[in-house]
Amino acid sequence: MKNALLILSGGMDSITMLYDRVDEIALAVSFDYGSNHNDKEIPFAKYHCEKLGVLHLTIPLKFMRENFTSSLFSGADAIPEGSYADTNMKSTVVPFRNGIMLSIAAGIAESRGLTKVMMANHFGDHDIYPDCREIFVKYMSDAISAGTYAGITIDAPYTKISKADIARRGKILGIDYSQTWSCYKGESIHCGKCATCIERKAALSEAGIKDTTVYGA
Repeated sequence: MKNALLILSGGMDSITMLYDRVDEIALAVSFDYGSNHNDKEIPFAKYHCEKLGVLHLTIPLKFMRENFTSSLFSGADAIPEGSYADTNMKSTVVPFRNGIMLSIAAGIAESRGLTKVMMANHFGDHDIYPDCREIFVKYMSDAISAGTYAGITIDAPYTKISKADIARRGKILGIDYSQTWSCYKGESIHCGKCATCIERKAALSEAGIKDTTVYGA
């Protein structure tokens, strides 16, 4: 039964979940919160939803860009290069982003008679992003369940697996990852040097998937 709302960015992880759990997903929601790369990601979210026949909504959250501090709001030059192990990557955190998006998603889900909100956080996110960690998902799910008549819960099945594991799942599903976006700089092509690009390359390589992404020099 289609009883779930998926938060869908247009990146590798959430697009994989869209295909992986399409039989459960009644609605996919993208949030345009004013990041450098939203304009690159969201068209891919729409593309895959149209391909699979899943209803898609884009919700504007531009107040986040106007009021929150993050290098994701400050243009391509503000995005640090290097791996997620580097401390400067914390500049890419958007404070409580997932908490805000999950809250809105829960309201939309309850309004549409759905009982589950799905998110595609994974184990590699945990060191940098507090609102991707298992403990956050648990307590946020408890809060949403307590605060909705329907007892809506969060379903985050990739929390304990790696991005490479997600890519392996995508390989089985036949997903074309060239039709996804990762780079935080949000320029015309992937930069190839920021942490999300590095992680993307590594995950595709580990999964044995030919990387046809166009990267900058």
